[in-house]
Amino acid sequence: MRNPDIQKTMRMQQVKEAIISDFNSSVDQRVGRYMEIGHQWIIGNHHFAVASAECINLYRDGHFIAAVMMSHSINEGIIVFVADRVKLPRDKSGGWTKSIEDLIYELEQNKTISKTCADAARGIYGSYRNDVHHMNPKVSSIDFPVLARNNLKQLAIIESEIFGVDIVDGKLNPHHPVFWDLNSDGTASVFLRLE
Repeated sequence: MRNPDIQKTMRMQQVKEAIISDFNSSVDQRVGRYMEIGHQWIIGNHHFAVASAECINLYRDGHFIAAVMMSHSINEGIIVFVADRVKLPRDKSGGWTKSIEDLIYELEQNKTISKTCADAARGIYGSYRNDVHHMNPKVSSIDFPVLARNNLKQLAIIESEIFGVDIVDGKLNPHHPVFWDLNSDGTASVFLRLE
């Protein structure tokens, strides 16, 4: 009769060795994917900050479908956040809510975001969003590694514009303070991505 504890220990060791082997064989690819994104190293510590960092790690680790899905959500979250911060009305006449496309257009038109940033947001939003979220048959023909890379690079453009900062005399100097929660003493709650 086999001892269940020994079987469990042996299985755990096998899984551990498989994970280590997988990591060791793919570490250079992971580093390359992480470096190619050029993400913003610091952003405001807002409700989407953890998800954004996790999205970068998903892409880094080769989880392309998940990275695409998450990039859609983060993009939309940032656009709504920016619209709220600049007090852009979210409702249309007749009780309808503006779409993400409407918000991007208005934020670009009123010069809250640049054309480059708006194009990046539109690029993510238009990157098979509904097909991926609903797992429509179209997903079988999507090149997810390429789509994930493109979406993450576009997300980096958006975050770099919204959360761009300089460090002046050791202090954070945001390009757009409205998107940061600055305290009265000049400090801010930030989310660092310095891996």
